[in-house]
Amino acid sequence: MPLTIHQFRCLSDNYGYLVRDEATGRVAAIDTPDADVYAAELDRLGWGLDLILNTHWHRDHAGGNAALKARYGARIVAPGEVTKTSPIDREVRDGDTIELGETRFAVIDTGGHTLGHVSLHDAADGVAFVGDTMFTLGCGRMFEGTPPQFWASLGRLAALPDATRIFCAHEYTGSNLRFARSVDESAALAARAVGLEAKIAAGEPTVPTTIGEEKATNPFLRAPGLAIAAGAKDAADAFRIVRAAKDDFKG
Repeated sequence: MPLTIHQFRCLSDNYGYLVRDEATGRVAAIDTPDADVYAAELDRLGWGLDLILNTHWHRDHAGGNAALKARYGARIVAPGEVTKTSPIDREVRDGDTIELGETRFAVIDTGGHTLGHVSLHDAADGVAFVGDTMFTLGCGRMFEGTPPQFWASLGRLAALPDATRIFCAHEYTGSNLRFARSVDESAALAARAVGLEAKIAAGEPTVPTTIGEEKATNPFLRAPGLAIAAGAKDAADAFRIVRAAKDDFKG
């Protein structure tokens, strides 16, 4: 049976996710930006909470762990770095599997934003929860990792089937689109921008996206072919150049 995904806004620009395995009724929170908002959504839906699955340690992803665990008795399953923010019940790393009833999440190493960042891929339902590794037309800031590490992480996500729906953690698409247009004049980006601008103007989510859409239009995945990265030593260096340009972008 399928996975039900409940998506909602919290904090200033985060997306919260509650996922329910329909075969068993077991529920997981993907990250915990705001415990009160998550609890309100759970209570409104009439769901319990069995697991908390963190992508990385930042407080806007793991800050609600303790309160939600205390309220619902959920087990916290996360990369080891999350102990900087809260205790965890099970540490996971690349290649591990997390079971939520009959749903299976493969843990993928997507370090770069933080060193131990992971993403969670449910192949049966064709979805991945990627935290701050990839956004619609963007990627996270490189707070702890290196360009080769982050580029390899993006490559692991890009290797997923093109139809995979990508659920990222923030609504940053407006600024990401402005930057993308400043470095990429491709027809694919121009065509995609029309639909994204309409959603932004209407206040609608631009998430989820898909791997195929991001491979075609995300400037970080396209970095080696962009003029801004001409002269880069290799693909990872091209990514470094584009990431640095976005860090300095004022548009």
